[in-house]
Amino acid sequence: MTSKQSRFLIDTYFAAFNAGDSQKMESLVAEDLVHDVNQGERRVGKDKFWSFNVHMSRCYKERLSEIVLLVTEDGTRAAAEFIVNGTYIDTDNGLPEAHGQTYKLPAGSFFEIRDGHIARITTYYNLQNWIDQVKDGTGEQVAEEA
Repeated sequence: MTSKQSRFLIDTYFAAFNAGDSQKMESLVAEDLVHDVNQGERRVGKDKFWSFNVHMSRCYKERLSEIVLLVTEDGTRAAAEFIVNGTYIDTDNGLPEAHGQTYKLPAGSFFEIRDGHIARITTYYNLQNWIDQVKDGTGEQVAEEA
């Protein structure tokens, strides 16, 4: 794929995410997708990506903003930084109790693109910052102490 085609692929993925369209997101990933999530185990395969999306949709309602996307010239890799604007709607295992807390969290993702599909997604964010936000219920980024 060209850089332009890869940019369109990732833009389409983020638009589907923001629309809550898991089916569209899944149509954009490879059957053997490698999905590395923050603070979690590697998931391999489209079926595990589907399971992850079902779980996330149950626990969180999220929308990404301020997306900045960089794509390599050859179109095989991409990176994005963004703000996750979310609501914690159902308690996730091992995390604080959910009661509709909002949060705003900087995050980033890295992508590998192969044969017209997303072959790898790796996402990072500061989990402690998220925990602090939902514990105090402010929905504001918690500043790190110097």
